[in-house]
Amino acid sequence: MLATGERGSQVAAKIAKVIELVGESSEGWQQALQSAVSEAGKTVHGITGVEVTNWTADVKNGQIAEYKVDVKLAFGVDSRDQS
Repeated sequence: MLATGERGSQVAAKIAKVIELVGESSEGWQQALQSAVSEAGKTVHGITGVEVTNWTADVKNGQIAEYKVDVKLAFGVDSRDQS
């Protein structure tokens, strides 16, 4: 995708895609977040950012049993013309 710059020159527009995931861990929220990023990184390349949108946990017998984070991961989209 090309956009017109200040002086009429064409420049490549930067596009990002955002996906939503849930990371889980029995160890803590930091590990749940890392789990989401690591697992996504196996198939999604060029992750540029993460936003945590929610922190939750499952409780069993008065103790946290599972930590969960809802995240949005951003990554660059290859906008080269594929035709």
